[in-house]
Amino acid sequence: MDRLDAMRVILAVVDAGSLSAASRKLGAPLPSVSRKVADLERHLGTNLLVRTSRNIQLTDAGRDYVEAARRIIADLDEAERRASGEYQTPRGELAITMPVEFGALHIVPLALAFIDEYPEVTLRFVTTDRMVQMVEEHVDIAIRLGHLADSSLYAVRTGAFRLITCASPGYLERRGTPQSPDELPEHDGISFGPTPIFWTFHVDGEDRIITPRTRVAVNAAASNLAAAVAGAGIARLLDYQLTDEIASGALVPILTDYDGEPRPIHIVYPRQGLLPLKVRSFIDWAAPRLRATCDGFTPD
Repeated sequence: MDRLDAMRVILAVVDAGSLSAASRKLGAPLPSVSRKVADLERHLGTNLLVRTSRNIQLTDAGRDYVEAARRIIADLDEAERRASGEYQTPRGELAITMPVEFGALHIVPLALAFIDEYPEVTLRFVTTDRMVQMVEEHVDIAIRLGHLADSSLYAVRTGAFRLITCASPGYLERRGTPQSPDELPEHDGISFGPTPIFWTFHVDGEDRIITPRTRVAVNAAASNLAAAVAGAGIARLLDYQLTDEIASGALVPILTDYDGEPRPIHIVYPRQGLLPLKVRSFIDWAAPRLRATCDGFTPD
């Protein structure tokens, strides 16, 4: 039995939440994954997992073993990075996770320009709106929008974004421009997600929930933007989604005094031992460029 391989398999099973999910993650047949877990348990003389119809749970022995296996694999990965010279020159795979739309608009072009300057670095993008567990999923850098909850990560602030309430000139000419959030229940709103709409505004020093009429409901930011431009109603979008539309006059910001404070954008990364030069180089290269981009979304 290859014990290191068995460690990586058991970690994949725990992180993925099931044998079948680990099989997909590893690109290995399910019977092979199941056999390796069984062989490891037989080698150790104890059960590591409790299998149920829905998921798997770790036994006490399994929790101890998985914690030790993570340390061993992390130490081995770092030793391999040292041996490959990753700490002397930027090289190797750089894994970056990012939100779907913000990543496509701003991070992918930035990262592609980065590897033009650092030809020994390759990229792996993990584009998702879920919160990626960076260490467990072997991700080097994450782009996070909003306030950070995970204090174990190092963070570099690279700007901020705002939630903008807006409508087309045609809609405002037809229905009038609301002067306060209290007027919105008499207006048509575009819902991004569940209906009815519940929008939060900052009024007289406190947050207030306002419910416009739902005229159109969408489940994608692009549809939200398109419906607003077409005059279907008032929408709320993130400023980086509508820079061109505001600049061209296709959409007009309204109720700007009530939209609340900007929310931060960070580059975050885990710190375990020496920081690989590919990570430090990307942060030093990308942070000022991302700051310049983010500062130009919409005027203050």
